[in-house]
Amino acid sequence: MPIAASVKEIMNNKGSSVIRKMFEEGIALKAKYGEDNVFDFSLGNPDMAPPKEVYQAVQEVAKDENPSRHGYMPNAGYMETREAMAAKINKEQNLQGEGKLCGKNIVMTVGAAGGLTCICKAIISPGDELIVPTPFFAEYRHYCGHFGGKLVPVKSKKDFSIDVEGIKKALSEKTAAVLINSPNNPSGKIYSEEEIRELAKVLKEHGEKCGRKPYLICDEPYRAITYDGKKVASAFPLYNESMVVTSFAKNLSLPGERIGFVAVNPKAEDADELVAAIIFANRTLGYVNSPAFFQKVVAKCWDAKVDYSTYQNRCKMITKVVANAGIEFVQPEGAFYLFCKAPLPQKEENKKYILKNDDGEYCDEFAFCDHMKKYNVLCAPGSGFGCPGYYRMAFCVSEKTISGCEESLKKAKETW
Repeated sequence: MPIAASVKEIMNNKGSSVIRKMFEEGIALKAKYGEDNVFDFSLGNPDMAPPKEVYQAVQEVAKDENPSRHGYMPNAGYMETREAMAAKINKEQNLQGEGKLCGKNIVMTVGAAGGLTCICKAIISPGDELIVPTPFFAEYRHYCGHFGGKLVPVKSKKDFSIDVEGIKKALSEKTAAVLINSPNNPSGKIYSEEEIRELAKVLKEHGEKCGRKPYLICDEPYRAITYDGKKVASAFPLYNESMVVTSFAKNLSLPGERIGFVAVNPKAEDADELVAAIIFANRTLGYVNSPAFFQKVVAKCWDAKVDYSTYQNRCKMITKVVANAGIEFVQPEGAFYLFCKAPLPQKEENKKYILKNDDGEYCDEFAFCDHMKKYNVLCAPGSGFGCPGYYRMAFCVSEKTISGCEESLKKAKETW
């Protein structure tokens, strides 16, 4: 029997699951040429060890021999874990008084991806729209599309800051929410408090005008990983109809444990109903609840002190390597990605890959990424992130990989 036509179309799309495809190609190339001869920047897979507090918490939780320890729980998660996550958000967003969260405002989820999917199911009806600034995490399109929603990308400014006027023009009666990701994957951009304030003002005005207040969804798994003293702005004090979705994949280096949560602003007009809808989605999408063991773990170690200077050092290394190769890039302010501009080809046989849009000429980054593979350099094409002409390099890799790729990257550029 054939698979669903819509799924087949997505699977065969050139930009679909491009990150995972590159990651799998990297495994094959490493088997062929050896680990040290392949420079794989495709997947944002943290390679820093979790902090010691995580290991201590794991040992403590493992000693619990209560017969119900591995049993079912409320779909929203253990209340003690939800209270701990509320304390985390209160600390990060400096929330006090009426704006302070408690456990009932939290839903534990299967990673941030599970949380975003549950939010989409909870708020999107067929035909509704989800606005995102470009570039955006490639999977957003699927999270929204599962429920008949339409992703509406809005081009960011040249420095990848939010184009609030562009979002204002994109708003309609079909707008269910605006989804922002700061620090941004793939650009590393951190949206300023002023940008969030302006965006909140536009959303409030739109809600008053059309009677439907769009939610503001803040996807924040990289919140703790920032450079040069940069801070991630807090949305809850600026806009009542807001949510934070996050995980411990990046800040505690636990991507495989699939532990995350959604926090709903208690000042939201329908906060209790929204939480209930997300809990319902958590159950009926088949997640049921987030992993029991690691709910207990993160409740004990969520505020572990982590040194992210390794990522900052690698950021300095890779920007120097890429600059030396003569390739333009966006300076990251956080996360662990470098967003590079695919260079226009100089070789006559490659000039067929010069394309045009409203901004002028740009390079087909799929073609350049394929070209880099000849030199065993793997990167993720930018079209999957809504930005053709760019590609992403994940620098959560060894310093040896970063320094080792310099000559290969130069050759790829010179022969292009």
